[in-house]
Amino acid sequence: MEKIITYENLRNFAYSNDKLCKGKIRGIVLSFFGLGGMSMFDDEPNGTDLAGQDVVYLIPYNNPWAWMNRQAVSYTDELVDVIMNHYHLPEDIPIVSTGGSMGGLSALTYMAYAKRTPAACVANCPVCDLPYHFTERPDLPRTLYSAFANYEGSMQDALESASPLHLAAKMPEAVYTIFHCECDMAVNKEAHSDRFVEALRGRMPVTYYAVPEKGHCDLTPEMWEKWREAMLAQMK
Repeated sequence: MEKIITYENLRNFAYSNDKLCKGKIRGIVLSFFGLGGMSMFDDEPNGTDLAGQDVVYLIPYNNPWAWMNRQAVSYTDELVDVIMNHYHLPEDIPIVSTGGSMGGLSALTYMAYAKRTPAACVANCPVCDLPYHFTERPDLPRTLYSAFANYEGSMQDALESASPLHLAAKMPEAVYTIFHCECDMAVNKEAHSDRFVEALRGRMPVTYYAVPEKGHCDLTPEMWEKWREAMLAQMK
């Protein structure tokens, strides 16, 4: 199919703060939705903040049950292409992949498949073991079946193809920052981030923050500041 997304219709397919940036664009931050996220934004606080740093903040309006399947990867690539081409940005401009929960999985999985490999990934309470997550809550199998039912082969193979833990050995060289709240009842810290970080350590830079006494994706103000620092650290 021909490419549908253009700069003129971009706001139908993503939030972007690019028109708020006043100076030379220094980088792009991708922010992926958690499961069920389907809002469209005219204004977004992180977008306003990052525009002040001349950083494009791009929120793909992916399928809310996408789980960074093949279509979500190509959709995101297409959005990045639009921004890159419109502003004639250099191919080595820093891209940072971010998100929480399913968005954290998306941020990590996109690292492995992106047309332009991001320089860094920042993930909050990410789903890392997708086959295990299929069994973790009763609301999840329908969403994962929706995302991967048309893949060839087994469901196990399809889930592993988008599972950060199963992609750990293939993860590109980049800077990884992972946050996980210790009282997370939706995405078990030990089953997901602990195992993924252990698989990644020794291969490339990874910083891991365990956030005590907090539930799913509920970072403290101090941790949100570290999140922001990690997003901006790669910008030129």
